[in-house]
Amino acid sequence: MAGLHRPRRIAITTGDAIGYSDYVRGRLGRFDPRTGDANERPSPGGVNSGPYGITFVKDLLWHSESGGSPNTLLRFDPKTETFQTWGIPSGRDAGGYMMATLDGNLFLACSGVDSIALVDLQ
Repeated sequence: MAGLHRPRRIAITTGDAIGYSDYVRGRLGRFDPRTGDANERPSPGGVNSGPYGITFVKDLLWHSESGGSPNTLLRFDPKTETFQTWGIPSGRDAGGYMMATLDGNLFLACSGVDSIALVDLQ
């Protein structure tokens, strides 16, 4: 993990590893403090994707990319190592903060339009 990193957000996985979004380098990372293992992968939008908000819901990683317009919401399945991507309807300045709800859905802060979005994952 040498070099310039600029994590914007972190999230704790169900296995107590730490997931992070590296805004400057367009990468997502995972660090397991128990084993010391660390790995990174590019966010699908590339080096200028601006990965920002991040959380884990039901063993899936959710994060936003703020580098494009519209901003995007992404789901990463660590078991299959696949991404799925959706445009965020409010456009820009969305998804910088996100968190799981108690019932397994997802809240996004959409600061660009002064609103909160509920993503129904059921």
